[in-house]
Amino acid sequence: MLLKNYKTTLLQELSSLYDAQEIESFFYLILECFHNKKRIDLALDPDMEMDAMQLLRWESVLSELKKEKPIQYILGETEFYGFPFLVNENTLIPRPETEELVEWIIKSTKNELQNTKFRILDIGTGSGCIAISLAKNIPNAEVSAIDVSEKALATAKKNAQINKVEVNFINVDILKINDLVELPTSNFQLPTQFDIIVSNPPYVRNLEKAEIKPNVLEYEPHLALFVEDTDALLFYRKIAQLAQKNLSENGKLFFEINQYLGKETVQLLEQMNFKNIELKKDIYGNNRMISCRL
Repeated sequence: MLLKNYKTTLLQELSSLYDAQEIESFFYLILECFHNKKRIDLALDPDMEMDAMQLLRWESVLSELKKEKPIQYILGETEFYGFPFLVNENTLIPRPETEELVEWIIKSTKNELQNTKFRILDIGTGSGCIAISLAKNIPNAEVSAIDVSEKALATAKKNAQINKVEVNFINVDILKINDLVELPTSNFQLPTQFDIIVSNPPYVRNLEKAEIKPNVLEYEPHLALFVEDTDALLFYRKIAQLAQKNLSENGKLFFEINQYLGKETVQLLEQMNFKNIELKKDIYGNNRMISCRL
């Protein structure tokens, strides 16, 4: 079967669930994953064929897509900030908004790298996308990353190996410690002060579940997504408390936030005496990121 013809098959079979542009993106993601070919390769060789075994693999993906399973989980991989990452049901799928957060952090550090070691802590690391991307882009960065899920950390460790960076991964429930110096360490000495603390914690309220697409609601880990409606800023308050003790002089705290709770998150940080609070919109015009200092 000609590879290019399977795009038509995908469009016919999936048009009731996805728009044509998204289906086309699926096609090229599968093409690259299964055949190590890009759009231009197929354009230059339109008579490229797949054999019977390859066709079975494509049909298996089609079957999963019909169940609205995310393509990233089906293929087991994605790209974030230009780097390859493994993803699975234990990790959130990295999103473009989080790439914007990483970009903001990188730009903010350009004039603040006098330290021999620039110390960064990522809280709720998941796939490790934030920590690893920062380690790749910030010279002299000493990066540590925390997550409550051992399975997520196992994936993050593999991603650090794939991207050839060193990150100190720590398994701990951030809500159950009073100070970052309490964190369990193995073969490294955790700093007591960090130049940057960053977190993309759970922030979707249960009342917002109706807005969540089935491919997210049914497949991505709820532990990393949802918080109780009655205390939606739980993680922000806790992490800010830790930052009060463990953020270095002139250090910065960065958050990805719930777009509906920008004002409330700013107020929380003001009440905790953080300064230079900056609320930033994402490419979609939503309140999505905050930075501040003590």
